Amino acid sequence: MIPRVHELITTLDLSPHPEGGYYRETYKSDLFFDADKEAPSFPGRRSCGAAIYFLLEGKDVSRLHRIKADELWHFYEGSPLTVHVIHPDGTLEDICLGPDTARGETFQALVTAGCWFGASLAKGGHALVGCTTHPGFEFQDFEMGEREELLKQWPQHEALIKKLT
Repeated sequence: MIPRVHELITTLDLSPHPEGGYYRETYKSDLFFDADKEAPSFPGRRSCGAAIYFLLEGKDVSRLHRIKADELWHFYEGSPLTVHVIHPDGTLEDICLGPDTARGETFQALVTAGCWFGASLAKGGHALVGCTTHPGFEFQDFEMGEREELLKQWPQHEALIKKLT
């Protein structure tokens, strides 16, 4: 582990995330809505929004998963990070988060609800990003991708699916 990664894990109080990497929830809105009436795919009373820090290093990946909410990614520091998104129609989109906008990197990227997605570092090193969800994230809305099921559905993305599952 490089010293900067150790420092970030310690000072930001990050913990291992089930999909890979490290995270900590930094915000959960005190505003709630009755999701049963407004958004039936979100049962019960739900927070309007939430945010986390998320850290990957070296060859670590964020494994393919999907959630029921839109997720906005924010780049903070480190190496470029590729967010790999498989849309419901099977289209693959690779979004490079990073500081070099002249090379097509971006500071923010949106993954819409229901897409399968994961992330990997383009050049090793580390990347500290943030993720904001609307409505607020709950683990009951989180689904980890199963390799065999994803390969049946999208065989054209075999290399990526094998890398991120």
